[in-house]
Amino acid sequence: MKSIQMVDLKGQYNEIKDEVNTSIQEVLETTAFVNGPKVHEFQKNLEQYLGVKHVIPCANGTDALQIAMMGLGLQPGDEVITADFTFAATVEVIALLQLTPVLVDVNEDDFNINIEAIKKAITPKTKAIVPVHLFGQCANMEAIMELAKEHNLYVIEDNAQAIGADYTYKDGTKAKAGTIGNVGATSFFPSKNLGCYGDGGAIFTNDDDLAHTIRGIVNHGMYERYHHDVVGVNSRLDSIQAAVLNAKLPNLDTYNKKRQAAAKKYTAAFEGVENIITPKLSNGCTEICDTCDCHVFHQYTLRVNSTKRDGLVKHLNENSIPCGVYYPIPLHKQKAYADERYNEADFVVTNQLVQEVIALPMHTELDDEQIAHITSTIINYINE
Repeated sequence: MKSIQMVDLKGQYNEIKDEVNTSIQEVLETTAFVNGPKVHEFQKNLEQYLGVKHVIPCANGTDALQIAMMGLGLQPGDEVITADFTFAATVEVIALLQLTPVLVDVNEDDFNINIEAIKKAITPKTKAIVPVHLFGQCANMEAIMELAKEHNLYVIEDNAQAIGADYTYKDGTKAKAGTIGNVGATSFFPSKNLGCYGDGGAIFTNDDDLAHTIRGIVNHGMYERYHHDVVGVNSRLDSIQAAVLNAKLPNLDTYNKKRQAAAKKYTAAFEGVENIITPKLSNGCTEICDTCDCHVFHQYTLRVNSTKRDGLVKHLNENSIPCGVYYPIPLHKQKAYADERYNEADFVVTNQLVQEVIALPMHTELDDEQIAHITSTIINYINE
């Protein structure tokens, strides 16, 4: 059996080596390293894939979130509601812009932001909601958009983990994750479902005016060279990263299908095992199917009885099986984001999840032998 990787980027590269190398070579030969033709080509290709009017590439996913908020004109002191159970970048940019983060609890089944918790958190100062499409599936966007319309709020989708996922409305229509709110943001960090070979990100919107504003912000506030019309930043996707993404984008649906296939095998192996809860789908699906992209499994995250989770992490590491705990500390308990406004009774689910979750290796190169070894190692430990 080949060595198990949490994310096998080398194996994936070997499968598309010629396409990637050719695309990068084109950049090297043109020397258009910043904002070159490859960036514009990738932008157009991603717009077509997502079915969105505007994609604005930028330097990384964290910048994408920050620039989206800047583009909406949020002001210091404005309250922004987001999930407590996520990576810090989501709340980090809120704080950096001197906005007021309002963290709320998540759902126990799909780990996404809880609608009732959002309702309780809305005040006259609330200006935006940031749903995080955690681990590869969308938050309840239909309910979130209804709330936003009722209270005149912006919706900024944090789509760093769900590129390519579909959201299905009650009437059966579908939209790609990140294209439903006022604006969406994503990351192309190498381990993402669509990852480059460094840092990269993008912002999506169907709003022409907002897209225009954001295009200026990412480039020092310039629409014309040396004319600074808005306060901006330096956040551009470089051409070599765009070249890599251009080579990988045609494979994204295949990558997601491979992740779904691996997830099905994991779930089947754990069926009936006590103290293990497998990932739940929240978009009307009862199981992982072959025709649906509601969950693209950026992570395959189990919940394990809290008395055994930490021991399982140690056991897997001792057996050369990588794993991850995403996330071990709620944001409301992080030193940087602690606030006396928060009440522990409002974070019952998050406080439970951080003791139970464990993410297993998940990537496009997982094979049956590796999955069998991972699952049997876990089951044997759990049943001890």
